[in-house]
Amino acid sequence: MCQHPNQCPSADAIDREAARTVATFCEQGWSLLCNGVIVFEDTGELLPDGTTIEPHRGPARHALAA
Repeated sequence: MCQHPNQCPSADAIDREAARTVATFCEQGWSLLCNGVIVFEDTGELLPDGTTIEPHRGPARHALAA
């Protein structure tokens, strides 16, 4: 799917979020990556095969300092 000179990671790669953004819908809270992955602002993902990835934010910085 990716047409970039340095090919982006595939949708099943661990680093799939490193693919380039091809469309952003800030008002709806999601972006489409060139590998077909939809990433949501809460860090959840929807893969091209319909698989969902739960949000995976780390702990808040202030919680780490405590």
